Amino acid sequence: MEEHPVEALVQAGFIFVLGILIILSNLLIIATYLNFRGPSEVMNCYLLSLASADLLCGLLVVPFSVYPALVRRWDYGDVICRLVGYLEVTLWAISVYTFMWISVDRYLAIRKPLRYETVQTKTRCQCWMAFTWISVAMMCCPPLLGFQKPIFDHEAFVCMLDWGNMAAYTVTLSILVLGPSVITIVYTYAYIFSMMRRLKSGEPIHDKEYATALSENLSNPSHIMSFVLVVAFWISWAPYAGLGIWTSINGPPQIDEDTLEFKLVKEVGHESYGGCTAKRKSLQLASDD
Repeated sequence: MEEHPVEALVQAGFIFVLGILIILSNLLIIATYLNFRGPSEVMNCYLLSLASADLLCGLLVVPFSVYPALVRRWDYGDVICRLVGYLEVTLWAISVYTFMWISVDRYLAIRKPLRYETVQTKTRCQCWMAFTWISVAMMCCPPLLGFQKPIFDHEAFVCMLDWGNMAAYTVTLSILVLGPSVITIVYTYAYIFSMMRRLKSGEPIHDKEYATALSENLSNPSHIMSFVLVVAFWISWAPYAGLGIWTSINGPPQIDEDTLEFKLVKEVGHESYGGCTAKRKSLQLASDD
């Protein structure tokens, strides 16, 4: 299908504006974190990790899609294409693991309300996040060694690694990233909401000190806000993942593929910017708490 110059200009302009919004939003979140001092510093460590991953995406990934959206080709070379693809999957995996740590943090606040501040110290959380960034960067680096050529998606204007030709590594990485993350998130939030229902039902708790601490922790809005962040993240990626699964099983859908994939990229970008807004709101709630 012949591309119209106006359509290419609009798509490139949208990607450019989206990148600016992602950068500004996450700079605001990081600045808020660095200037905030209070009892919610532990949660802010995780929010800083999410904001840093989004900021790097806005700085190092999104800009490389603006010019290709105009000219419909990749002019930056295979090395840059490989690095951009590596950053995409690395930053995505870091976000997934960070949401897992957030769910663990909220779980400990409910499971051990009397010992939470001694178990979840700021230094310990910073060490966990540093370990997460380093380990994910190492897990995702094998495709950079050069045994597979990167691919430029001419419909979504995104340069990515050819995961389809690395089936064993792709499956292994997916299990390592999604397996513990999804299981942990489901279990921890199921426990949190079950305790909320238990407390609302008026079920007696014999330890008065524990009951008081539990009630105070459950009243913290960060539980709901963190759950909203997790749900928004998975919803934002669901259409893209669904398209990939459908295409791998049934072949390309019989619709305008250019329009479909660009709309999916827009939706993911819109949800990412929405996630920035949610993170700012969670910081505001934490500071008000």
